[in-house]
Amino acid sequence: MKVLITGGNGQVGFELRRQLATLGEILAPSRASLDLSDADAVSAYLAQYQPDVVVNAAAYTAVDNAETDQALAARLNAELPAQLAAYCQKRGCWLVHYSSDYVYSGEGSLPWREDDATGPCNVYGATKLAGDKAIAASSCQHLIFRTSWVYSAFGKSFLSTMLRLGAERSALSIVSDQVGAPTPARLIALVTQQVLTALQFKTSSHDIGSGVYHLAPKGEVSWHGFACEIFQLAGNIGLPLTITSESVSAIPTRDYPTPAARPLNSRLAVDKLEKALGIEMPSWQSQLALTVEEIASSR
Repeated sequence: MKVLITGGNGQVGFELRRQLATLGEILAPSRASLDLSDADAVSAYLAQYQPDVVVNAAAYTAVDNAETDQALAARLNAELPAQLAAYCQKRGCWLVHYSSDYVYSGEGSLPWREDDATGPCNVYGATKLAGDKAIAASSCQHLIFRTSWVYSAFGKSFLSTMLRLGAERSALSIVSDQVGAPTPARLIALVTQQVLTALQFKTSSHDIGSGVYHLAPKGEVSWHGFACEIFQLAGNIGLPLTITSESVSAIPTRDYPTPAARPLNSRLAVDKLEKALGIEMPSWQSQLALTVEEIASSR
């Protein structure tokens, strides 16, 4: 089986390349060898290599830049998924696509469910929603995993930024009224591997059908709480820090203005995925601890 991973050099793509290797031949073209912003180039690649499964980890994720760079954001977040879905529908193969909690309005305090009304508060969210809708409209076999606050032991993320700033500064101010579940790229890749293995070998007695699933750890935390936990774990394990959790101040979103609006409520209910796979998602705290340990062991 040939598995195409788009965005293979990103946080999620890197972990996917590690986890999906057991499924068959992995195709993970670099940006230099496949320009995903070029629809003709994508079509030519698909025709040449004819993958049996497409895992789309590519996305335009610069939320603030998307407000002005709308054409490229739309190409990567909406038009590319539609193009991949058309290929999968014609070939009769599965498409795995990663979406975002940003497709919802970000209001309220209850965890979002997959069938809740959408209503993005920024351009990035609108383009991600357009991609979701295009995939569903294609009638291809698909799994859309909506996730939140993605980070990893590799690449640039909130975690890496906090560890860098925590080694440079003695105090920080972090937003405390945006709440969600930090999701490690490793967990996203592991769940993807489990789903594709079940589909390939029909090893699961559970119902894994086309549709939207939320993929995130259990629990919730604010960005401020997330930062404090990062510094606590990093300090305990001996990573270099000049800051402590007690030196991190909590501020409201209004005191940290950004070009793109941010959702205050990024909570995601994950019981649909748990039921489909017969699993229980781990806590965000346990996943963060594993990732911090991975960073420490690599230094």
